[in-house]
Amino acid sequence: MQKFTSIAALTALLITAAACGDDNSSASDTTAGGDTTVAAETTAAPETTAGADVPTAIVSLSPTATEMLFAIGAGDQIIAVDDFSNYPAEALEKPHDLSGFEPNVEAIAALQPDLVIMQDPTIQEQLEALGITVWIGQAATSFDDVYSQIEQLGAATGHIGEAAELVAQMQTDIEAAIAAAPNAEGLKVYHELDNTFYSVTSNTFIGQVYGLFGLVNIADEAQPGNDYPQLNAEYIVQQNPDLIFLADTKCCGETPETAAARPGWEGIAAVVNGGIVGLDDDIASRWGPRLVDFIEAVSAAVAKVPAGA
Repeated sequence: MQKFTSIAALTALLITAAACGDDNSSASDTTAGGDTTVAAETTAAPETTAGADVPTAIVSLSPTATEMLFAIGAGDQIIAVDDFSNYPAEALEKPHDLSGFEPNVEAIAALQPDLVIMQDPTIQEQLEALGITVWIGQAATSFDDVYSQIEQLGAATGHIGEAAELVAQMQTDIEAAIAAAPNAEGLKVYHELDNTFYSVTSNTFIGQVYGLFGLVNIADEAQPGNDYPQLNAEYIVQQNPDLIFLADTKCCGETPETAAARPGWEGIAAVVNGGIVGLDDDIASRWGPRLVDFIEAVSAAVAKVPAGA
């Protein structure tokens, strides 16, 4: 998802690899995030009002934005996406060989787009100098960021009503998921970004998802000041999480079975009680419409934890 320095940069690269297709921000809530430690900066949406020109040649270089665009009904306006935009299936029917990590101005301009959607503003000025409108949506750092980006893309593409409906439905579904898991408060959770035990704290976008349920994140005290700490097996066993979420099923081939079989893990509460959940790496790292799926997965897992655990 973005470029960082020191440990944050290293973690970002690791998470990008782990997510197998999250947005160009990386080690952060991947990857929001897929998200990142950089505060989300979203350019104001190009105004599209009644009678105004609606873009008909959109290039999306952000997997999350691609998902948002299809969800609000703007899929037919997309002419190309980046090489990590793999959802929905219709996205793969578009040309998808552009890079969002190292965007090429000439390759993008050759498609003659009237709107380019990106997460990284590196080439924004170059594209705008060619008369191409650019919308930048960096990794979300809050749920409000998510809703704002969807609404702005709706305004930019002529789908204001559809965007508003999507936001309202997401909010309704998220509230229902939280209400369905009333006994989550105090349960310990471990979120695994890759099989070298990189994780996320409650300060990240991913961490906020667990915070909705009142879960205690075991990564919070691991490395003070580092929101993407690399834990170790001994620490995880000692913390004895009630729930383990594997966001490395695609990148690293991890499953509840492989995690449960790790040496010394047989006594962890999550292993004993069947509280290990395999997540789709992309869903767990992007902050678009499928955020609801992530939250519902957490809700379902919490509901299965034995009373008094």
